[in-house]
Amino acid sequence: MIDLSIKKLGFGLMRLPKKDDQIDLEQVKTMVDLFMAAGCTYFDTAWAYPGSEEAIRKALIERYPRDSFTIATKNAAWLECKNRDDAIRQFETSLERTGAGYFDFYLLHNLGQQRTQVFEDFDMWNFVKEKKAEGKIKHIGFSFHSTADELEKILIAHPEAEFVQLQINYADWNDPDIQSRKNYEMARKYGKPVVIMEPVKGGLLAAPPDAVEKIFKKADPDASCASWAIRFAAGLDGVITVLSGMSNIAQMQDNLSYMKEFRPLDEKEQAVIRQAQQAMHEIPLIPCTSCNYCAEVCPKEIGISQTFKALNLLTLYRNLDMAKHREQVDVDLAGRKHAEACIQCGRCEQVCPQHITIRSYLQEAKEKLR
Repeated sequence: MIDLSIKKLGFGLMRLPKKDDQIDLEQVKTMVDLFMAAGCTYFDTAWAYPGSEEAIRKALIERYPRDSFTIATKNAAWLECKNRDDAIRQFETSLERTGAGYFDFYLLHNLGQQRTQVFEDFDMWNFVKEKKAEGKIKHIGFSFHSTADELEKILIAHPEAEFVQLQINYADWNDPDIQSRKNYEMARKYGKPVVIMEPVKGGLLAAPPDAVEKIFKKADPDASCASWAIRFAAGLDGVITVLSGMSNIAQMQDNLSYMKEFRPLDEKEQAVIRQAQQAMHEIPLIPCTSCNYCAEVCPKEIGISQTFKALNLLTLYRNLDMAKHREQVDVDLAGRKHAEACIQCGRCEQVCPQHITIRSYLQEAKEKLR
């Protein structure tokens, strides 16, 4: 059984502080010390996070008793793996990098869409069960980015999964693509506890749209916007911990100020969250539903819906670097072409059920995102 008494704040190690383009180990050590002193113990890394596993070995594992913390890492069999041996080597590399001896939580990483099948092809579910029997893994789980219907299929096929890691935050709660709420409810339907990732949406909800920030500041002038996001996620039933990808000491101190003695949002505060969600919903965005009828007729195979998601991200959060990164990743993952390939033929607009002026938005993307 997974211990649900673990402190609700987990330390996500994907975005560690850097100095001269290298992970700032001394700052990481200070952050680890603050985190541990507050009674928080859950650390989340991954084979695919450059330098992260080595950094946590030096900052945590070599400095604290092994039974005083829990460490999670992940296997990305779909990344740079040609066969099962390559995927297994990721596990062995993680053990070597961290020096942890064993992993409290081991996840098959980023299941969803075509990535799910890779773990089946490489028989990785049986591999992690074998490692659990050997004592190298305490708890088996997986992280997931896709639809609730696909999540259900995985949960039915693999009851050995003891927990699920999901992207959950108030902004994505009812999003039809990310399906935070639907995925959460599906995990709970099958009795799986949840580790929450992206509660602050990669840092975007620490500086939300102005209309949202005004709502939070009116409700509590002293509370950070990030605190509303993290407390929203941490208050859900069946949550093991909420991962915050803290990147500096100030972020660590802010998170600990309200999570050391965690108090769920009360009904009045829940109402504030609903106001914030409504304010975000009212911001005018490209009304794309990702039906992808446009993609089916596009002679240049442009990733139209993926491009529009990036433009909407830019509108909401005014973070150009994040929007550019999202467009690059999503379009490439879909195997599509970027906006500059558009020849302005207009076929896409003829089939769009939302009557979007697709060509004009693709021109905007060419100007803003490339």
